Formats: sequence, C-alpha cells, structure tokens
Amino acid sequence: MFLRSSSTAAVKAAFASTRLVHPAFIRNARCYASAITVNGFSQLKPTPYGQPLAASHAHLIGTEEITPGIPREEYDRRRRELMESLPDDSLVVCVAGQVKYMSGRDYKFRQSSDFWYLTGFDEPEAAVILEKRPSTGRGYYMRMFSAGTDSAKEKWDGAKTSPEDIVQYFDADEAEPISAFPSALRSLASTASNVYLDVPSQSKRSRAFSPKSLLKYLSPSGGMARSEYDTLLESLSSSKRKALAPAVGRLRAVKSKYEQDVMRQAADISARAHNKVMRFTEPGMSEHAVAAHFEYLCAREGSQRPAYVPVVASGPNGLIIHYTSNNQLIADGEMVLIDAGCEYNGYASDITRTFPANGTFTPEQATLYNAALTVQKQLVALCTEASGMSIMQIHRESCSMMRKELDRIGFRFPLGAGSLDTLYPHLIGHHVGIDLHESNHIDKNEPLKAGMVITIEPGVYVPPYPEFPKAFHNIGIRIEDEVVVGKEHPVVISVNAPKEIADIEGSCKGLLGLTAF
Repeated sequence: MFLRSSSTAAVKAAFASTRLVHPAFIRNARCYASAITVNGFSQLKPTPYGQPLAASHAHLIGTEEITPGIPREEYDRRRRELMESLPDDSLVVCVAGQVKYMSGRDYKFRQSSDFWYLTGFDEPEAAVILEKRPSTGRGYYMRMFSAGTDSAKEKWDGAKTSPEDIVQYFDADEAEPISAFPSALRSLASTASNVYLDVPSQSKRSRAFSPKSLLKYLSPSGGMARSEYDTLLESLSSSKRKALAPAVGRLRAVKSKYEQDVMRQAADISARAHNKVMRFTEPGMSEHAVAAHFEYLCAREGSQRPAYVPVVASGPNGLIIHYTSNNQLIADGEMVLIDAGCEYNGYASDITRTFPANGTFTPEQATLYNAALTVQKQLVALCTEASGMSIMQIHRESCSMMRKELDRIGFRFPLGAGSLDTLYPHLIGHHVGIDLHESNHIDKNEPLKAGMVITIEPGVYVPPYPEFPKAFHNIGIRIEDEVVVGKEHPVVISVNAPKEIADIEGSCKGLLGLTAF
C-alpha cells in the first residue's frame, strides 16, 4: 500500500522509507530515463510512466493536467459530484478496460470510458474504489489498484506507472497492487450500504452482470483463496449492489468547459481532414484510399485513433447508412458521402459531409443537397436549453421539415404511406463525448441542457423506386455537425468542415487555398 501525503517530497520520503517497492527495482525502473529538451519542451526518454504525464511529455500536458486539456481539479469535481449524488455509506467500484488481441499481439489499448472519466488512468489491469466520506475535505476516499512496475516486462512493453506516481499524479489516497483488490473490496463492501459497480461489457450481446464475471475480469489467474472468493461473491450478491453506469452517465451528459475545449480540438482536426479530403478525392480513386487519407490527416495532427470505422460511400453506396466496406471505385458524376471523425485526447468527433466526386454539383444533386441543408440548419438552431426540446422532439421536427422540403422539390407523400421512413430512416442525432454514442443512460426524451454535445444529422437516401423522382435516384446525402447546446444559442464545433455548396466546390477545386495534404 502507498498512502497519499501532503507534499511531493513527503510522498517520495515515505516511499523510500517504507520500501513498498524493492529499492533495486526503483533504480532499474528509472535508470533508463534520460532528460531531453526538444523545441523548448522537456521530455523523459523512455518515459518512466505508463502514459503521458507532465513530467515526461511537457509538449502534450500542462503541469496541472492529468490528461491533455483536463486538469486534476476537473477529475476531482467529477468524483465529488458522483459521490454527492449517492446515498451515505456508498461505495463506487470501477474497473479498467481489457487488452484485446489480434494474431497473438495486442491491439492499441483503449481505456474503459467510465474508468477514464473518473480517473484519467490509461492502463489495463486496474481498478478504483471510492468511499463516500462527507466529513473529509474531498467528500470521498480514493483507492487505486494497478499492475505496478515490472522491470522484466518493461524491457518489452515499456513502463507502467508506479504506486507512488499514482498517488502523486492521479490524486489517489492509496495505491495498491491489483492483486490486493479482491480482499479490499470484500472488506469495504461488507460495511457499505450500497455498492455501485459495473463491468465493461464485451459487446451488446454480453450476458448481464454477475459477481462471478467481475471476479473473472479482475482475477484472470484465479489466484484467490476459495474462502475469500466465496465471501466476496456473497457480499456482491446482496441487494446492496447497484448499477454505476446510470449515475456516471448523468454526469457525462453535460460537458465541462475543459471537455468542450478538447472536443472542439477533436472536431477541428476532423473538420480540416474533411476539407482536405474533398480536395484529395478524384473520380477513379478507390473509396479505401480516401478513407486512408482521412485517417492519415487526423493521425498527423495528433489523433490517437479514429473514433469509428469511417464511411466513404460513393454513388449508390451512400444509400447504406453505415457503409464501411470502402472497397469500390468512385465514378465521375457521383456524390461521395464521408462519415468520419477522429478520437483526440479521449474524446470522439463525428462529422458527415457529402460532396461531388468531380468537384461540381449537378443541378439535381444541388437541389436535393439544399433541401437537406435547409433542414439541417433549422434544426441546429433548436439546440438550446431555452427551446425546452429533447433529441426526440427535434427528430419529430426533422421529419416534418424534411417532408415539406422534399415535397417542395417534387416528392409526393400519399397519406399513410411510409415513404419518408424509406428516405430518412434514422434518428436525427445522439450525444457524443468520450464515446461516439455517449452513455446509453442519457434519456433522449429529456430536454436538452446547456453543455450537452449532440449531433444533428438529417439525411435523405433515394433508392431507384418508381414512386420517387428519377432525377434523384441513387443519391444519398447526410450532413452532420457536432453542436454544443447553449442556454440561448448553439455552438457548432464542426464549423470548419464546409457544408455550403459554394464552399464545398471551392474545397474540391482548391479555390480556398487548401491543399490535399
């Protein structure tokens, strides 16, 4: 166990005196780190930590930040608000994500979203336990559990964050090895009135939570004594167990100023990529080449990964909402629908644009596009707290507006026919944040609040059916922006991705001074 102290010096002194990690290992874990200054920023190479921190990555993280753009006070606020929302004598248990493998090697690790939101800690084999303690200054007591340092593994995979660094940089009151987690949970759960916990699901088809699944998740080696296993199983099977995700989801629904700033950066990176991809795309090119160029542009600007598999749908492929095959050639005269966004510093972006492959809209393409754009801009204006509207209410408005716009340009909707559902089959939008589709526990029927970030993405997809005007057959158009809900006025953070016809044609033809790279 490593305990939190009032000063960094005291932390290091306590660590040295208690010798909770073997002194030889401390030397081995640090002896390879060299201080190097580049462009005025100090770095430690190789890093002695399991993720970028201010001491090793000054070019990415400020001295008061735990993760880029998010200071320690923000993480503390999240934990305090969570614990204040729960009954007295409550315990919160949150576990890290699991490493996933391909061909015997692991994929790039992505942390469990709720665990990231509460801690900022970006390593697997970790957990956090929060005790509600109203009498303390913070209102809670925080124990973190991690894999800790291992000099042999570090030679292959790099460093992991040590217990003393977890206390120092992540503001834990205690840091312990993950092997101590079961016994700590058993002890604390036995006296708690409510235990809030969830296990990261592997898929939507995963079985419901069970205490046994939690133990398997956290103790893959099965090293726990049978008596300890049975006691913990019994304590977690009681009626005191509650779901954590809904409580965290309510907090994640409204973004702080820090989160909004990071999301704007993510949106800017993706918007610039959309802009440059319009210039890059040419008839005869493969959809996969366009998708690869988008991902390259985002990665070059610091994106850690795509927020989702990009959609690059040319011509009739645009009628498939989630077309991700991206394996056909783009024909002259076709429209290209690109639904793509990056993940940057823990937050997703989500933008869709549709443009002509050859850089010039035909009259028919322009007519259908302007109908969708008119609807989209009117809907964005509704994204305010003052409107009192929910996502579902905005969706119903979108259906009414889309029907009127399409009727205006020659579509006919016989009373009772489901033609609009064929042309516009999806919801108007969703919450976005750490996850592309932010927490499933945010009610889409709840009125929007200032600080929420949602997408507004009307679309029209015209199959070659005789009841629809032939001039629009096989055209798919979707226009999607990310919108920060304001008290009185919305803010479109994806504004740098062109969506007016003149701007799109200018981007495609290089008239706006932009290059493809």
